[in-house]
Amino acid sequence: MVAGSHPDVIRAADMLRLFHPAAEVFAGVRAVEAGFVPEPYRRLLDHTSHMTVAMERHHGGPVSLHVVRVAEGSAAGRGYAREILLARGDGLVVQYGIVRIDLSAIDGGTAAAIRAAEVPLGRLLIEAGLLRDVHDVGLLEVTPGPGLCRLFDRVGCPATFGRVAEISISGRPAIELLEVAAPHTS
Repeated sequence: MVAGSHPDVIRAADMLRLFHPAAEVFAGVRAVEAGFVPEPYRRLLDHTSHMTVAMERHHGGPVSLHVVRVAEGSAAGRGYAREILLARGDGLVVQYGIVRIDLSAIDGGTAAAIRAAEVPLGRLLIEAGLLRDVHDVGLLEVTPGPGLCRLFDRVGCPATFGRVAEISISGRPAIELLEVAAPHTS
């Protein structure tokens, strides 16, 4: 169920609908307080750092980017959006996400690197040395539907946790995120 008037649920539903018009079938989301989120999910999600860094630290090595779909122009709402998976070295998917980026807030070289989709966004922004601020983090309980379970490479999967957040680049709002930890995170 993607329902409710909580601002974090509305942000998550808005992001999901970029790629899944029937967002409520793809995944149910509800806003939760940090105290409700068990470890290791809380450590992975409840911070103002990049998820790429958190996932790499948790899984003991680099994660790779797999772009599922891209939307640009009016389909993305604000320029460029992509639905992604992050996987660890053995191919196990550890994160699902949707990112919407105002590429006009980012220099041309970094924008081109984002479009090339070879490096996870967090790693790319860090390596570009951009002054960035992750803020407005909201935690979510996520109940995957069949489509999200398929992306996690599972037939049916238990509830998991995620977050919505925003990133400003040099003080300018530039990026909106929906990030969901895979339900088998341990």
